[in-house]
Amino acid sequence: MTEFRLLAATRSYDARGLACPLPVLRARKLLAEMAPGEVLEIVTDDPVARIDLPHFCAEAGHAHLGLHEDGPDQIHTIRRA
Repeated sequence: MTEFRLLAATRSYDARGLACPLPVLRARKLLAEMAPGEVLEIVTDDPVARIDLPHFCAEAGHAHLGLHEDGPDQIHTIRRA
């Protein structure tokens, strides 16, 4: 869980206020536009994203580097495959 804090995000996206499945769909679109190895930081307040984003990463081959929770906000860090 400390690895994600050491990596600077190449791109950030604020998905707060978006409900399932929109945070995953936004992450998929952003990651498709990024080069392999780049890092996406996505902030969401959707409780289901805690399950959906890591699952999406596992299915798509991306690395879910970590989840940091700050109150209702979740900060997911993902490295593009």
